Amino acid sequence: MFAQALPNLLQDYPWLWAVIAVGGLLALGFIYVFFSFLHLYMRSFFTGAGVGIIAMVRMKILGINYVDVVDRKIALVQAGVTDSEVRVQDLEAHVLAGGRLDKVIKAVIAARKAKMDLDWSVAAAIDLAGRDIEEAVSRSVDPKVIDCPDPRKGRASLEGVCRNGIQLKVRARVTVRTKLRGLIGGATEETIIARVGEGIVKAIGSAEAHTDVLADPGLISRAVLNNALDSQTAFEIVSIDVAEIEVGQNVGAHLQTNQADADLRVAQANAEKRRALAVAQEQENRAALVLAEAEVPRAIALALRDGKMTMMDYYQLRNLQSDTEMRSAIAGGSNPAAVTSVNHDRATN
Repeated sequence: MFAQALPNLLQDYPWLWAVIAVGGLLALGFIYVFFSFLHLYMRSFFTGAGVGIIAMVRMKILGINYVDVVDRKIALVQAGVTDSEVRVQDLEAHVLAGGRLDKVIKAVIAARKAKMDLDWSVAAAIDLAGRDIEEAVSRSVDPKVIDCPDPRKGRASLEGVCRNGIQLKVRARVTVRTKLRGLIGGATEETIIARVGEGIVKAIGSAEAHTDVLADPGLISRAVLNNALDSQTAFEIVSIDVAEIEVGQNVGAHLQTNQADADLRVAQANAEKRRALAVAQEQENRAALVLAEAEVPRAIALALRDGKMTMMDYYQLRNLQSDTEMRSAIAGGSNPAAVTSVNHDRATN
């Protein structure tokens, strides 16, 4: 009856053709969309992922690879991660933020299998911070070994000096495990290497003798581990193993030799200074003596003029000087000519 009345309605209301056309197009679109997402929806339904067709359409409109998101959601559910822990919207948000969804999903699944405490929010934040969350989880399960010092930096060993002055060259291997929550804002491997190197040098410097360290390398390991060097870092130090110890130079003896040489040079300089001062003082004394002797004739002349001294006193003084000069010449081993000259002066006087 409706089929018989339809032609009449179409004749009376021509705009019904447009309504029927639009409705048909919508129906065809719905059927196409339904069957396009049907297979993926059935997979989601039977695995318990709970991703509906509307959510898939939304992801397609947003330009997200909805097939990849649904597959990752299914993997999470199969690994035991419930929808309350990780929602489809969380996966969409991470993809839109530029994160590496595949690595985060693998990291969360691996952490769940290893019974590690790793929330989706923490894993996503670590991935967005630029850290490789998948490798971090792997290092948490399988610790990593770091050489100290790093041979890529051009250093083969760490040098420290014991209290007895003997130098020791040490190479260590540090086993670290990743702290997942410490990846955000935590220091990297370079900080671990620097701190362990500092601790090794300090431990060697605290040893009384190099033989103590050679007999028990564990002194270094225990001293370093007790300093909590992994605080504020992205790693937890599991162990520190001394791989090689080599005896170096006798730095203490070398330093003592250098100090002795320096002290000798200082003493020589002080002695030379004192000698120069003595020579200068002697020259000053001689100059003063010459000046004093130059005043003697003048003083004698003044004494004779003032009557304080007679000529007899003057000749006696001359005889006394001659005797003194003769005795000095004889005692000093002077030649006979000098002695004769002195006697001649005396006879003349």
